Amino acid sequence: MPRPCCPRRINCKPEAAYFKPVGIPPGALREVVVSLDEIEALRLADLNCLYQEKAAERMNVSRQTFARIVEAARKKVADALTNGKAIRLEGGTVMVRGGGNMPDGNGKGPMSARPGTGRDPCGCDRRRGWNSAGAR
Repeated sequence: MPRPCCPRRINCKPEAAYFKPVGIPPGALREVVVSLDEIEALRLADLNCLYQEKAAERMNVSRQTFARIVEAARKKVADALTNGKAIRLEGGTVMVRGGGNMPDGNGKGPMSARPGTGRDPCGCDRRRGWNSAGAR
């Protein structure tokens, strides 16, 4: 059985959970889902200009894990900006600094306008050690 992902610490939940291009009706948009830990990684690395080691410490992950998180976040945001996609913020197993777990352990949380995406606890659509087809 693969090891479950550890909760990642975030400073606070974002004020908005959805961003879309102007002039395109919501029904005609494709979405990119960015997890809350990915947004926190972007905030620490790009907005606060922290080095990866210090930012990883704040999120309670290794430096290598932080690098993977921020790389995935940058790729998703770049895809949304260059291809005119909406960005929805939700998912991931995170702990809000000074608060309880958020969203709940199954990756579905209050940030979502819908019931959730059925993600695994880490918010990455799969468990550690498993590929996208569900095999090791």
